[in-house]
Amino acid sequence: MQPIIVGIEHIRGPEVPCFIADNMIDAKQIELLVAEKIQGSDIFMVDIKVDTMNQVHIFLDTPQGISIDQCVEISRFVEESIDREVEDYSLEVSSPGIGDPFKVIEQYKKLIGGTIEVLFLNGVKIQGTLKDVSDTGFTIVYSVKEKPLGAKRPIIVEKEKTIDFSHTKSVKEIIIF
Repeated sequence: MQPIIVGIEHIRGPEVPCFIADNMIDAKQIELLVAEKIQGSDIFMVDIKVDTMNQVHIFLDTPQGISIDQCVEISRFVEESIDREVEDYSLEVSSPGIGDPFKVIEQYKKLIGGTIEVLFLNGVKIQGTLKDVSDTGFTIVYSVKEKPLGAKRPIIVEKEKTIDFSHTKSVKEIIIF
């Protein structure tokens, strides 16, 4: 009995048909809309993600933390600007999660004085307090155990380190209980 294949002339070897959605919503279009809406406000854009199922995720924040009302306002603006008859999509507007890595410098500025975890490119992790941020990096204050010369036991020593953004794999906020 011959297998019935609908819509495909033939398949040879390991080749598999590929179906690509040609009506995916454009992330750049969403980015421009959001930038227009937040211009002149204290809201900053962290990230925009559009997946293959046209699920749009817009991540925004402010120095004080974004409110639900602000998210709703931006969501409505985007929905009014994109015709659902032309584009079928779902939309979520929210703040980034606490465990999500920082993507923009404004996130660092917002968290000065807060606790962060830094993962360096070489796999080393440190936790500490974010002290300062510049255009090229940030300063963290952290504690390490060191054994002073001639001492029997290590002691906890507070250190300060300035880190270039290019030396990190990820930086994220952490909550210590």
